[in-house]
Amino acid sequence: MAEVTAHDLPHARLRILELEPGEAYAHEAGGCEWIVLPLRGAAQVHCTPGGNGGGAVGAAPAAVFTLHGRSSVFAAVSDFAYLPRDSRSRVTAPRGGRFALAGAVCERTLAPRYGPAREVPVELRGAGGCSRQVNNFAAADAFDCDRLIAVEVLTPGGNWSSYPPHKHDEHEPGRESRLEEVYYYEIAPRGDTPGYGYQRVSPSPAGKTDILAEVRTGDAVLIPDGWHGPSIAAPGHDMYYLNVMAGPDRAREWLIRDHPDHAWIRDTWPGQAVDPRLPFHEAEDQTR
Repeated sequence: MAEVTAHDLPHARLRILELEPGEAYAHEAGGCEWIVLPLRGAAQVHCTPGGNGGGAVGAAPAAVFTLHGRSSVFAAVSDFAYLPRDSRSRVTAPRGGRFALAGAVCERTLAPRYGPAREVPVELRGAGGCSRQVNNFAAADAFDCDRLIAVEVLTPGGNWSSYPPHKHDEHEPGRESRLEEVYYYEIAPRGDTPGYGYQRVSPSPAGKTDILAEVRTGDAVLIPDGWHGPSIAAPGHDMYYLNVMAGPDRAREWLIRDHPDHAWIRDTWPGQAVDPRLPFHEAEDQTR
């Protein structure tokens, strides 16, 4: 039977599916929009939209998406499928695999859609020991959703990412947006030695979240508020995390405020090279 792990905040949702070969998972979207993202493996996604609540003009027809996926999160950018609110879907993995369903409470009902891997913007962010790769598959300016924002971050072993610490827990038009966030991690092993890393979240004026956690593959950290970062990859163990964000603000935008004690680190990046281990991969359709 499908193994499903749920990580929920009031606005942001995440399901991690472990499917055996040929196994399927039936998904009810409810009042959330969702993206099916392969972490390991390929999938068929059958989506039947519901009614036209939330302002859609008519109900979209049923859709079937073939997701080519990838062999691991470190091997390639993946394609993905968007599932609208009130829809019913079935995710089937012919050869088994691990899949993320990133979700957000939303109002509008959009059409089900396929996101090709080749169209995912791949960004190298930071420099030196703060270098990381960001796969902006559902960033606010990359793929149309109602409320959901989701990206993947890959950090070479020994580097810090989500740094400088930043927050997005207050509404200040043009400067900061309110977004809850779920971090889901996979850490590359070294031979037979499992990998690990660390995640810090510290209290902000708007919230009291205070976390210093060791994270391993399959772990998640829920961040309703607070300064979050750094995400630290142990030397020799590359770190992957999926960021799922959503909040109550009507505008879908990622506006952050850096921690004033650490914002200066950005000024050092122009004089440093990006880590030569990046990029891990470029956007493409085929699994490797």
